[in-house]
Amino acid sequence: MVNLLTAGYYNIDDLLRIMEALRAPGGCPWDRAQTHQSIRANMLEEAYEAAGAIDCGDWNNLKEELGDVLLQVVFHAAIAQETGRFTFADVVDGICKKLVYRHPHVFETAQAGDPGEALAAWDSRKRAEKGQSTTADAMDSVARALPALTRAAKLQSKAAKAGFDWEEVSPALDKLEEELGELRCAIREEADVEEELGDLLFAAVKVGRFAQVDGEQALQKACEKFICRFRRVEQLSPGPLDGLDVAALEELWRKAKEEERRS
Repeated sequence: MVNLLTAGYYNIDDLLRIMEALRAPGGCPWDRAQTHQSIRANMLEEAYEAAGAIDCGDWNNLKEELGDVLLQVVFHAAIAQETGRFTFADVVDGICKKLVYRHPHVFETAQAGDPGEALAAWDSRKRAEKGQSTTADAMDSVARALPALTRAAKLQSKAAKAGFDWEEVSPALDKLEEELGELRCAIREEADVEEELGDLLFAAVKVGRFAQVDGEQALQKACEKFICRFRRVEQLSPGPLDGLDVAALEELWRKAKEEERRS
């Protein structure tokens, strides 16, 4: 057995032993106090940090972040094992069975000549496995914890596979304009602004799908662009921004935007 203090290279069994030690009586007070609910946000945060490393092409950081994601899996499995729900071995067994079952074109005699056919085979097996007899059933299985723009795109994709979609982008753009008008009306009449704003965002995701642009990534890039321009606005400002009127602020924003385009 490897000495956990002196091992030169650890493996998954060592990670499981470390987690067991952390959760054992006399282990780490913080680790022992955690529950599925208390570390739920950690799972999401670590997944996003891994995604960030991919976006930056930082492979050393990705290696570290994947380790953090794996830690969350092991952590949840350890908590589940203590309560008799399942073990880490059950998690591994489950994903292996899923991969074999949902790849009949690899492990059985089915054929898949391209990625689209492979995905169709996966979706077909998934719906059979989950007992999803309708597209609405499949939609209902899309995780509600997903970012809303990502969830919207997945729901729209499932609807499109069932034939519920336009053939080109123009009607989607018209719908976007329609929803914007309804939002303007709701604000003017002090009606249900939240509902109309949601409809507008959902319609915007639809337009993005036709343009093969992921709404979540597009908004993330817009956020980064806003930070960059705002930083330049602060640099250009003769004083604190809260001391300027709207016209002066808009002029600074215009200058920052022009500099960005020139560069």
